[in-house]
Amino acid sequence: MYLLLSILSSTAIFVLFKSFDKYGVNTLHAIVVNYLTAAVCGFVFSKSEIEFSTLTSSTWFIPSLMLGFLFITMFYVMALTAQKNGLSVASVASKMSVIIPIIFGITVFKESIGLAKSIGIFLALVAVYLTSTASKKKTKNKRSILVLPFLVFFGSGVVDTSINYFAPDDNIPIFSATIFAMAALLGILLVAFKTATQNKRIDVNVFPFGIALGVVNYGSIFFLLNALRMDGVETSSIFTINNVAIVALSTLCGLFIFKEIISLKNWLGIGMALVSIIIVSLN
Repeated sequence: MYLLLSILSSTAIFVLFKSFDKYGVNTLHAIVVNYLTAAVCGFVFSKSEIEFSTLTSSTWFIPSLMLGFLFITMFYVMALTAQKNGLSVASVASKMSVIIPIIFGITVFKESIGLAKSIGIFLALVAVYLTSTASKKKTKNKRSILVLPFLVFFGSGVVDTSINYFAPDDNIPIFSATIFAMAALLGILLVAFKTATQNKRIDVNVFPFGIALGVVNYGSIFFLLNALRMDGVETSSIFTINNVAIVALSTLCGLFIFKEIISLKNWLGIGMALVSIIIVSLN
């Protein structure tokens, strides 16, 4: 159930990103509202008392601040990728990065890597590649086709790996809320600077989109971390199933909601994604 909710939440993030462009929502402003909302969710759902001295002395506090910086940076790049390169390309570039936490889990956590699991992971990566050709949207800036997805790929891999490594088993809501609060603070400073220098006002239409994004964003992290901490599961398997399912579902959303063009290769990729999920799950 945690894994399913993580997949649905993460897919909703990409759908909302694409909606920003459709409804003329200021991406940066909505992202700031999103992180404020996600931080509030984390503090509200925390079952333990919040003491600032205890919080700052935690071993994960400094890493969570660094992750907050990465979060808002990668979120903005992911939004640009979804708008300029298409919904499926953004989700694929993000979820292709699954190879980074997989390698980390196998080398650092000494997780198993049998034949069946290796085949499943390989099929998952092939599925991601095939699905990535879904967007036929043309852009005049050819360099953005390469740069934006690459930044999303590398940054998402680092974020996923770091979250799993530093997250405390006993206080996931506060850990998540601290990351989101740091990202929100950086976003507020950036928006304030742009408002002062460019005389741009904050449109009220960013609030419903930003709040919706914040709720599903918090859910995607909260549910994924809980899935990773279930007994008897390995991070390499969870990340593989989670990421390839998001790719397939996001691509289908791009087809049915935003009328993106999907080729025969994409359908093959979606089918291969389902096969890889079954193999890794059974393994």
